[in-house]
Amino acid sequence: MSAIAAQRAVRGRFLDIQHTVCQAAEIAQAVRYIEDGLLITTAGKITWFGPWQEGQHLIHPELAVTHYPEQLIVPGFIDTHIHFPQTEIVGAYGEQLLEWLNTYTFPAELKFKDQAYADKIAEFFVQELLKNGTTTALVFCTVHATSVDALFEAAQQHNMRLIAGKVMMDRHAPDALCDTPESAYSDSKALIEKWHGKGRNLYAITPRFAPTSTAEQLSKAGQLKAEYPEVYVHTHLSENKNEIAWVKELFPAHDNYLDVYHHYGLTGQRSIFAHCVHLEEAEWDCLHATNSAIAFCPTSNLFLGSGLFPLKKTWQKQVKVGLGTDIGAGTSFSQLQTLNEAYKVQQLQGDKLSAFESLYHATLGGAKALDLDDKLGNFNLGKEADFIVLDLKATALQALRQQQVSGIEQALFALMTMGDDRNIHSTYIYGEPVYVKA
Repeated sequence: MSAIAAQRAVRGRFLDIQHTVCQAAEIAQAVRYIEDGLLITTAGKITWFGPWQEGQHLIHPELAVTHYPEQLIVPGFIDTHIHFPQTEIVGAYGEQLLEWLNTYTFPAELKFKDQAYADKIAEFFVQELLKNGTTTALVFCTVHATSVDALFEAAQQHNMRLIAGKVMMDRHAPDALCDTPESAYSDSKALIEKWHGKGRNLYAITPRFAPTSTAEQLSKAGQLKAEYPEVYVHTHLSENKNEIAWVKELFPAHDNYLDVYHHYGLTGQRSIFAHCVHLEEAEWDCLHATNSAIAFCPTSNLFLGSGLFPLKKTWQKQVKVGLGTDIGAGTSFSQLQTLNEAYKVQQLQGDKLSAFESLYHATLGGAKALDLDDKLGNFNLGKEADFIVLDLKATALQALRQQQVSGIEQALFALMTMGDDRNIHSTYIYGEPVYVKA
């Protein structure tokens, strides 16, 4: 490939957050908005970014410039918690967490023993991510190792950065969905060797949640983390009050729910705990001390009646947090819809979630939660060129509303309140367009 063929030049309105912050109030000072900007990528990395007037002389005469004069270009959305096998059960009626798992989730996941079925859903899932502007995701697969193969193979077709893992689950589930401590260890080890760091794929050790793993299996998960410290841990924590009570019955020797994971070496820099709606103070302190992260999943928490996540507390306790759609208890692949619900969750607690803080959580904050902020999340030089082109006026109502806004923050807030997949004009992965709205 020639140097010109490896390059892309994109012109338009750009918005990102320049660096990670310690408090929400600092985000406004970190916002970077360029009304007429230029992004140059080379072999998938950002090699120049800034105002068009300053960078146009750098463009080779043979390099075509893709211009989006009416749209808004932002870093790709990052989903820090989602289940690809639950794609087909979005909007399943009437249950809370534990009943929902038995009624809907486990029957759906049983189908993934069929490789052809897993391949079909994996491809559909990846396409849904791309059409919703999600360029990186942390994903639950099923107990079947082949489900991990199916997902990574589908993502690899688009050079997409995904983190995923085989569910570890040896009790309190249908026999056909249970592994053993030994098989979970050996299967996960083989998958780590096969996929972690291959291309843009990364692996996550994935016990479903403490109640579905015995102490022996959690010990094996901790052994894997000790043997492969660079891989991730992905599980659930304190989503539902009945779940928390169950954990206390199953693990009476531990101080709290998080202490179960911490005891087995499953907290840490690349450990992401989904939900965390009902944490005790000691759990907040442990998350901070271990540099663990939370995935905030508002549509799921509302749909299952789990509770209201205290986002403000993540700033107070200095705990990393990203945004999760949590398909299929979550009700949309769209991070815009997820932010719409996140705003309402905070309103119900007397707090406000600004448009810029929302963008932070969906992009750079999510990258920080996944320990990828050196690679993703904004338009800084050297980062991987994953970004999306947003149409702020995808519907007649949106167009009318955008006529009334003043400034980019109001425009962004209106988009996040009213937007969905229809607002994704294009999705770029590693500098290449992989989705363009028809």
